Amino acid sequence: MFVDRAKIYIRSGKGGNGAVTFRRDPYVPNGGPDGGDGGKGGSIVFKADRNLRTLLDFKYKKKYQAEDGQNGMSRNKFGKDGQDLIIKVPCGTLVIDEGSGKIMKDLVVDGDSFVAAKGGKGGRGNVRFKSSIRQAPNFAEAGGEARERTVILELKLLADVGLVGFPNVGKSSLLKEATKADPKIANYHFTTIDPNLGVVSIYGDSFVMADIAGIIEGASEGAGMGLKFLKHIERTKVLIHVVDVSGSEGRDPKEDFDKINRELSAYSDSVAKKPQIVAANKIDELPLMAEDPGYLEFKEYVNAKGYDCYPMAAPLGEGVRELLSAALIKLREAEKEPVQEPDPMDYFDFEADSRDPDWNKITCGYDEEAGVYTLEGHQLTKIFNSTNFFDMGSLRYLYKYIEKNGAIDELKEMGLQEGDVIRINDYEMEFWDE
Repeated sequence: MFVDRAKIYIRSGKGGNGAVTFRRDPYVPNGGPDGGDGGKGGSIVFKADRNLRTLLDFKYKKKYQAEDGQNGMSRNKFGKDGQDLIIKVPCGTLVIDEGSGKIMKDLVVDGDSFVAAKGGKGGRGNVRFKSSIRQAPNFAEAGGEARERTVILELKLLADVGLVGFPNVGKSSLLKEATKADPKIANYHFTTIDPNLGVVSIYGDSFVMADIAGIIEGASEGAGMGLKFLKHIERTKVLIHVVDVSGSEGRDPKEDFDKINRELSAYSDSVAKKPQIVAANKIDELPLMAEDPGYLEFKEYVNAKGYDCYPMAAPLGEGVRELLSAALIKLREAEKEPVQEPDPMDYFDFEADSRDPDWNKITCGYDEEAGVYTLEGHQLTKIFNSTNFFDMGSLRYLYKYIEKNGAIDELKEMGLQEGDVIRINDYEMEFWDE
């Protein structure tokens, strides 16, 4: 089964907590703190692998989580780092952040990789907080939070030459005749519901050819399965436009030719500018074959627009070699040209994501059902998890952080009074003004 789109949930590993421990060796009075740091959490890494051809694996497994970092230990022992989780995808896969809709990475070349969710930092042990005025810190730092997000994986085939055209014009027949591929072939529309790939070998050279499933009028606006099909054309270097020149479907070949090109232009400027060869297929169904007036009129029409036209009867193998030779020449010419600028894409801003302007923001609220005031925030949660509630210095640091960020004043404006309850995470405490 060919799967070219999938949505998965990813979560990096949480950082390990720092340890709160003290030396307890015999004959060593006042041994002091010796709590080690926690290990960092594992990251989620996407990597392109040329041995994969489909996103089928992601149809059945939807959640991926990296290993958490180990907590710190006594005697200054660091916790073990969490192992990164490497997710392999086919070459040509776009990784898109669902929340923003922006592209995180376009993995084209085998071995390309990037970190999609960075693991949390390990928390510092209490030995890190020792100072001349704090000889026995009874608190440590909590590990950094895990990063989680939902991403969309979208595969765009990597092929040198793409076959385009209306349904049932003979693209699959051409692919079968030109390569060792064995696509489904039948005399009805949309026999091909997924793109097929094959390798063309000719004159001691070779190239990859893709049969892009039939495009219809309105495909660029999503008609039929237009967008699903059109995206696979983007990475091809040369297009072979297959047209039923016999008119066996009751359509005008010239109109078919123009309609498909309009759809390509509407979808993408870069796709419309790709080198294109026209294959006038089903020539065997014309009374005079390549000398038929209808074919000659079509050829003249196509030539006038700047395209080469080749007569062909794909199932019989007639004209196929000449067409492939022309495609090979076009391909090698295209490879010598400067790389065509792709259509602009909106990329995910990793730097802004790592800064997270809301990291220090504290959100104040009131739970009417429970009758308690609430505080929430990323940095608040980290400091809260690092707090030793049996140590006044540690509690004072938590309160000062909340007060410094204006949360106490905001709660007072909401009606907070002495004796009222404030809830942070699952912990509730009474408020008493100093």
